[in-house]
Amino acid sequence: MTPPLATRIHLLITGVLVMGAVSGGAVLGLLLGGRLMAVVTAGAAGLGAGAGSFLARRQVVGLFSPVQEAASVGGYAEGLADAVLVGIATYRAAVFPLTPDGVTEEERTVRRTVAYRISAYEGLPHPVQVSAAAALEAIDQGLDAQRAEAAMKALCITVYEHRGGR
Repeated sequence: MTPPLATRIHLLITGVLVMGAVSGGAVLGLLLGGRLMAVVTAGAAGLGAGAGSFLARRQVVGLFSPVQEAASVGGYAEGLADAVLVGIATYRAAVFPLTPDGVTEEERTVRRTVAYRISAYEGLPHPVQVSAAAALEAIDQGLDAQRAEAAMKALCITVYEHRGGR
C-alpha cells in the first residue's frame, strides 16, 4: 500500500533535512576536533533533525491535506459574503440617505455597480447570492424603505448562517 502524497512529501523533506544535518554536523566535528568529534556531532545533528521532523509531522502533513484546502475555500466564501453584505449596505445607504441631499447620483451609481459586481462573484455560496439578489431588487425599486430593511436583515441572517464553525 502506497502512503498518501502528503506523507511521501514529508518523508522526502525529512530525509533531506536529516542528511543535511548529518553532513553539517560531520563537517563541524572535523573542524572542532577530529574524526571522533565528527561522528558525535553528525549523530547528534541527525538525531535532532529527525526528532524535530517527527514532532512536526502532523503540522506538515496538514498543510497538504484536502481538509486544509476546503477550509481555505470556506474562508474565501465567508469573506466574499461579508464583502457582499458591506457593498449592499453602502448601496442601500445611498438609495435611502439620512439627509435629503446626502448622496449624489454619481455616487449612488458607483455604489450600485460595486454591489452588483461583488454579488456576482463565483465563490459566493448560492443562498447568499439569492438573498443578495432579493436585497438588491428591494433597494433598486427605491420606494419602500421597510422592504429594503427586511431584505437587508434577511441577507445578514443568511451570511451569518453560512459562516464556518457553527
